[in-house]
Amino acid sequence: MVKLAICHEGHTGKSLDSEIIKLLLKDLDLDINRVEFYGFGSKSNFFKKDYKVYKNLHLAITEQEIEKILFVLDADNEENDNFFGGYINTGKSLKTILFDLELYSVSDFYISCNPIKKIGNIESLLLSTIPLEQKECIDGFLQCSEFKAKGNDKALLRQLYKLAYPNTPYNFKHKNFDEFKEKLQNLF
Repeated sequence: MVKLAICHEGHTGKSLDSEIIKLLLKDLDLDINRVEFYGFGSKSNFFKKDYKVYKNLHLAITEQEIEKILFVLDADNEENDNFFGGYINTGKSLKTILFDLELYSVSDFYISCNPIKKIGNIESLLLSTIPLEQKECIDGFLQCSEFKAKGNDKALLRQLYKLAYPNTPYNFKHKNFDEFKEKLQNLF
């Protein structure tokens, strides 16, 4: 059976990106057994033409083991990285690398972020799906706690979200997940 590939930030099977993708596939009743997952580690690896995962993908496509690829990566913030940061820069840079590697015709991508602000990451997407009152509570806590982590509060946001919503961890019915779900469905 020809498989589909999903490439994401973090490690295969051990990242929030991987967890969310697998839960979304299950929610959409899509066959997870058809998917080959590739963890790219950090976002910067997506923009390295000689990154080992690209070599593996080329081989799998050539041998007709993989027919389509979906890349999932964070928008992050242009202020922190004016070349690869932000929704527009991430999209442009990824398109360029996919063209250069001759993968564009068999691939698509989804950029995780707050869909209104077009910055952030998978955690920002998750927070955009909770009610405003709860989001304001979390934002208030972050400001009050003066949490500092290299401009990156992903770990804290993830833990706060899990603590606040232990029984219903992700609201996949929220409209902010529509584009992500559409990309996954189109992969199949």
